[in-house]
Amino acid sequence: MFDDLGAKLAALRRQAGLSQKELAQKLTGLGEPVTDKALSKWEKGSTLPSARQFLLVCRALGVEDLSGEFMGTGLARGLDAAGRRKLAEYADLLRRSGLYEPRPESGRAIRLYTLAASAGPGQFLDDGDFRWIDAAGAPRQADFAVRVAGDSMEPRYRDGQVVYVKQTPTVPDGEIGLFSWQGSGYIKQLHDRPDGVRLHSLNPAYDDIDIPETAQLRVFGRVL
Repeated sequence: MFDDLGAKLAALRRQAGLSQKELAQKLTGLGEPVTDKALSKWEKGSTLPSARQFLLVCRALGVEDLSGEFMGTGLARGLDAAGRRKLAEYADLLRRSGLYEPRPESGRAIRLYTLAASAGPGQFLDDGDFRWIDAAGAPRQADFAVRVAGDSMEPRYRDGQVVYVKQTPTVPDGEIGLFSWQGSGYIKQLHDRPDGVRLHSLNPAYDDIDIPETAQLRVFGRVL
């Protein structure tokens, strides 16, 4: 058993293109000082690494699926090195999507869209790009949150501030909402007047956005 583990560690080290000395240096950099002589003993099966040392060796060698590598079970079972790399790449894509992050265990969770809804020049709000955040302090009627980008809605909303949104198909005149216009997302005050519809900035340094065709104005909801 010891020989099998040592042989596997040696094979993974060679696969990573590392010498015993180089791997020992990586482990030292991870906070676990180890000599190349100790590694040699592990690979020969004369001694065993501790649980911490074993896990750090796997980290240093880029081994993520321990069950697949050492027991022949798990998702990587039956896959060669290229297949395991593809599996790791797909897992990384799922993590980066933000769609599968664990929700906070305590309190309420709410979606925070990671592409900022602009309170300035405008930036498209991608409906699928979000992560879960703890919303214990959010208004009860909030359906999701966005992060403000820009200063056109100051002093009420600051650049970088997280604001909460109630998802609604319309926003009353004079209310602040989250809108999409010509491919960009905006937090603005809606002016729905007889002379036309405009998206109004609270910061007087910014001009209003005239909306000639309201059918093309998408409403995400009312900012709370």
